[in-house]
Amino acid sequence: MPRKTLADILSSLYAVAIFGFIFLPVAVLVLFSFQDGRLPVPPFNGASLQWYRAVFADGKLMGAMLNSLLVGVGSSLVACLLGFLAAYALARYRLPGSALQRGLLIAPMTVSYLIIALGLLTVLNALHLPLSLWTVSIGHVVINLPLCFAIIYSSMGDHHINIERAARDLGASDLKVMALVTAPMLMPSILAAFFLSVTFSWDEFIIAFLLSRFDVTLPVEIWNLLRSGLNPKTNAIGSLVFLISILVLVVVELAVFGRAKKS
Repeated sequence: MPRKTLADILSSLYAVAIFGFIFLPVAVLVLFSFQDGRLPVPPFNGASLQWYRAVFADGKLMGAMLNSLLVGVGSSLVACLLGFLAAYALARYRLPGSALQRGLLIAPMTVSYLIIALGLLTVLNALHLPLSLWTVSIGHVVINLPLCFAIIYSSMGDHHINIERAARDLGASDLKVMALVTAPMLMPSILAAFFLSVTFSWDEFIIAFLLSRFDVTLPVEIWNLLRSGLNPKTNAIGSLVFLISILVLVVVELAVFGRAKKS
């Protein structure tokens, strides 16, 4: 068995330090979500599930979690659909100013969410549209559409063109080629874009705060809890959000990478 060199040891220590720096706050959050006391701060007074029970008994938190799920899934579906259509059009057809169009589609990724939220708020007020979960969903489509487009467009290689031509030679229309040939070939990228969009929408606060009124998403409700001071329920709900994020990553691993390995 080869002996470890000093460089190997330093590399291992560096990796441990990096992962510790990243995951230590999450570990502390999860630990003190089980705190048997009124404040989620050291020292740890013993394990208890009372704050998880309090979270599930809190109608506002459960309603906000459901709102986040609906907004995340709905806006991500729309963003993925529009991103796929835009990527297909710009990758398969010669459109005037295609380079400029690609740049404009990706440009919102470089703009602060605060600027986007203020711009959308101004437009909605000018159109006299009431703030609701629908307006939050519109905002999340705006910020996630560039991401979906970039992921899907980057995976549309030239090797797909021959398969699409073969389908057309067999009598398939352009719509059938796009829906029954191109989309299934790009499904790993589409799923990756969808799950990333859901994750970003699930955690987003600024747009959800400025574009909602009475029905709020989970980050906004957590912020409302923190306004009154430290609350052990925030640790419990944060741990649940972390668990959901891990489950999403597992689904991505099984659905996207598992499908890619089979192909």
